[in-house]
Amino acid sequence: MDVAPGAIQIAEKDVGAVKGGARDRFRVDHIGMIFQVFNLIPWLTALENVLLPCTFSTRRRERAGGSPEKTAQRLLDELGLSDSALASKQANELSVGQQQRVAAARALIGAPDLILADEPTSALDEDAKASFVDLLVRECEASGTALLFVSHDRSLEQHFDRSVDFQDLNRSAA
Repeated sequence: MDVAPGAIQIAEKDVGAVKGGARDRFRVDHIGMIFQVFNLIPWLTALENVLLPCTFSTRRRERAGGSPEKTAQRLLDELGLSDSALASKQANELSVGQQQRVAAARALIGAPDLILADEPTSALDEDAKASFVDLLVRECEASGTALLFVSHDRSLEQHFDRSVDFQDLNRSAA
C-alpha cells in the first residue's frame, strides 16, 4: 500500500513538527488521554489525579473555569463518583471501574482539543457504560473537543456519528 505524505494537525499545529519539551507541553495543553491501563498516580487521591492536567497546563486550568476543583468534582459526580469519600481516596484504593472513571474525568478536565480514548469502558457494567459514553460525548460536544474512541464493543457504535472498522480498513489496503 502506498502512503501519501501528509501531516497530522491538532489545533492547527503540525504535531510531527513539534519536538522535545514542546511536544510534552503541546500534549498536556491540547490532548486528554484515557488509557486502557489508567495510569493514575496511585498515591494521589481521585480528585488530585483529575486535577493533574490543570497542574501542568495553564491553558487547561483556565479552560476548567473559575475553580478547577469544582469542575473536577462536577465531572466525578457526573461519572457516578459523587461520594466525597471517594474523591479523597487514593487511586490505589479505588475499584477498577472507579479508576476508569477517574481517568475519564482527568482526560475531560480543561476541555482539551482532542481526547484519545483506548477501551475506556472495558471495566464498566452495561448501565455505567451507556451513561459514561453519553457524558463523554456530551462534554466533548459542549467544549468542541474531538473524540477518538477505540473499542471492541460494537454496542457502543450507536453513540457516535461515525465508526470505522479496522478489519474493513485492512481489507481495503490489501
